[in-house]
Amino acid sequence: MAGLLFLAFAYFAVGQAAVKRNEAQTAADAAALAAAQDFRDQLRNGLLDTFDLVRWQKLLEGDRGGLLPHDSCPAAYDLASRNDATADTCELSFGPEPTYQVAVQTNRTAGHSVIAATQDHKGKAKATAVVVPRCHLKEAPGSGPTTEPPEPGPTSSESPGPGGPGGEQKAYRLVCDKRDFEIDPGHLDLLPKASDLFSVHLADK
Repeated sequence: MAGLLFLAFAYFAVGQAAVKRNEAQTAADAAALAAAQDFRDQLRNGLLDTFDLVRWQKLLEGDRGGLLPHDSCPAAYDLASRNDATADTCELSFGPEPTYQVAVQTNRTAGHSVIAATQDHKGKAKATAVVVPRCHLKEAPGSGPTTEPPEPGPTSSESPGPGGPGGEQKAYRLVCDKRDFEIDPGHLDLLPKASDLFSVHLADK
């Protein structure tokens, strides 16, 4: 009878450890997604600053060039905390797409059990979330030179905005995987939602 009770407690201890691992994985998934979604929102906000072709192309490709001023890892730390876990590491990398990898551990252990190795065990897990660009810039049909002369101003080596050199005025549109969006440089606040411009998902494990 004593042996059966020991086995029952042992199975319970192993089960508790597995629960902690699952809790850690849930927290890691949520934390990585939170960082990636915050990064996605920053990308859209960066597009609202001004319509500059070079800047927009870099942002639409996922911030190629490091234009965004804020780190999105605090969003991961906050989400992990709300899931009773701690994010030990949070890293942004740029491969084909921007990627956030987060490692977390649960704040609580599996608890007292007959197996000493599990009673101090904290669940640990990693998760990776990817930000995938969904749109690119394309010159709209029919755009071309205007009859209006260019506005006078200082000579600059920076790339032109929507109006090219010599008074050339071009129109652009966002070509996305679901639909196209016309760009009105005077009303950038009418840009589509961040989720229309970029998708966010967990990487395959």
